[in-house]
Amino acid sequence: MTGAREQDRRGGCCGSVANYLSSAKFLLYVGHFLSTWGDRMWHFAVSVFLVELYGNSLLLTAVYGLVVAGSVLVLGAIIGDWVDKNARLKVAQTSLVVQNVSVILCGIILMMVFLHKDELLSMYHGWVLTSCYILIITIANIANLASTATAITIQRDWIVVVAGEDRSRLADMNATVRRIDQLTNILAPMAVGQIMTFGSAVIGCGFISGWNLVSMCVEYFLLWKVYQKTPALAVKATLKVEEAELKQLNLHKETEPKPLESTHLMGDKDLAVRAPEPEPEPSCAGQLAEPLRTFRDGWVAYARQPVFLAGLGLAFLYMTVLGFDCITTGYAYTQGLSGSVLSLLMGASAVTGILGTVAFTGLRRRCGLVRTGLISGCAQLSCLVLCVVSVFMPGSPLDLTVSPFQDIRSRFIQAEPLPAVPTGAPGPLFPTARPAANGSVTTLAAPEVEPGLSAESVLSVSLLFAGVIAARIGLWSFDLTVTQLLQENVIESERGIINGVQNSMNYLLDLLHFIMVILAPNPEAFGLLVLISVSFVAMGHAMYFRFAQKTLGNQLFACGPVEKEAPGENQASTSVV
Repeated sequence: MTGAREQDRRGGCCGSVANYLSSAKFLLYVGHFLSTWGDRMWHFAVSVFLVELYGNSLLLTAVYGLVVAGSVLVLGAIIGDWVDKNARLKVAQTSLVVQNVSVILCGIILMMVFLHKDELLSMYHGWVLTSCYILIITIANIANLASTATAITIQRDWIVVVAGEDRSRLADMNATVRRIDQLTNILAPMAVGQIMTFGSAVIGCGFISGWNLVSMCVEYFLLWKVYQKTPALAVKATLKVEEAELKQLNLHKETEPKPLESTHLMGDKDLAVRAPEPEPEPSCAGQLAEPLRTFRDGWVAYARQPVFLAGLGLAFLYMTVLGFDCITTGYAYTQGLSGSVLSLLMGASAVTGILGTVAFTGLRRRCGLVRTGLISGCAQLSCLVLCVVSVFMPGSPLDLTVSPFQDIRSRFIQAEPLPAVPTGAPGPLFPTARPAANGSVTTLAAPEVEPGLSAESVLSVSLLFAGVIAARIGLWSFDLTVTQLLQENVIESERGIINGVQNSMNYLLDLLHFIMVILAPNPEAFGLLVLISVSFVAMGHAMYFRFAQKTLGNQLFACGPVEKEAPGENQASTSVV
């Protein structure tokens, strides 16, 4: 009897595992892992490839970063509108194919350029090679735009539908997706960095192209399986409205009185009812103005959202140099930190980022979603106080007497060799729609590296990185809070365009941070950039505090998870399908 019960228990356990592994939720995680892994490898590699192609100058990489940020800024609303107006499966599969095919093409072109660079340089006074650079940046930008569409449709729409009406399940899924992001953000660049180090740039290009080809096929199949297992994905609010309008129009046509056949034969000119005239096609000017109207309508709709202040607060966190991108890495090198130490620090930042996702799920369950954002913001700001203190500690290179604009022209022209970078350490060189901007290249010439970390710099650098690493707990918890607020409070028919504008806002602030560091690239000015960054983070959390105050009113500091619905949540009840 006991043996039979044990067998039933094991069978039930195995059945539960099998059901989970075949569930839509798990398949969505696997697809997101493959997509994010390929994204992180490509974002890291393309910047390194462009640096190597242009003689160890960061000019091409800087141009690429500006093009990417500017494109998402301008086209974010239009991409989101396209996501809203088309069927979910079509949007997901189209953006997936465009993204991966663009990366594959880019990888092939890069391979050809690396193999035949000297020949291309000698053709037509180097214009053929310049055209290749332009083509690479253009195709890479298309891949990034398609990646933006994929992120909007999967992370902002499909997850909401798969989670159903269970908000706790939605919070857990959001946290799991962020943990996948954190792990791939560290491991993927390390993997491709090893291949490029022990192989070559050509082998790296070939590996990334092959990975994206295989990954595209697997992800395409996984999307189809998730779509099959979640019937609610086939129903979309925008399409339902269009179908209802079409039915009403057909019903109206059927109920219209029809002229008698004899009337047609007699050629009666005084017909009471005339055949409906076809609607005139929009003019060329009207078609050209349509994207501009979509852009305008998207930003107006975003500004009218009840969670506008929360989204704007999140965007302000992108205006910072306090992230593990090449800005912080470059500064660390000027202070004498070794590559091995930087790798350990980046690993620690990934761990604290994952802890932030764990803290989010626990805080949301105990304190409610809106209060979780307040607590996360306070935690982040408290940790960033260490960064502010580090600016004024002994060993800090802060020197406001040095002009930040000194020799700026020569920095753009100069092409000095870059210092050796630890494999996989710097992370992506340009932004990937993350709260701590993952990557603006900001120094246009390599800094002079000291032979080792001086005793005076130890305290200042230690406090700086301690603050950056600890602040990521609050940062990622806050990011998840705003993400779920947008998911719950934006109506289904506007989910794409609102999240597209949110991405544009993020890139706008990241672009400003990019320009800020270009204007003040000296290590002596880094402390000033730290103070400006902390100020913008504080302003972002002040905006969120105002949103929370309007949402919760007198219950803002009440204990327990019970809180009022965020404004507009009743209108958006269909968004949590």
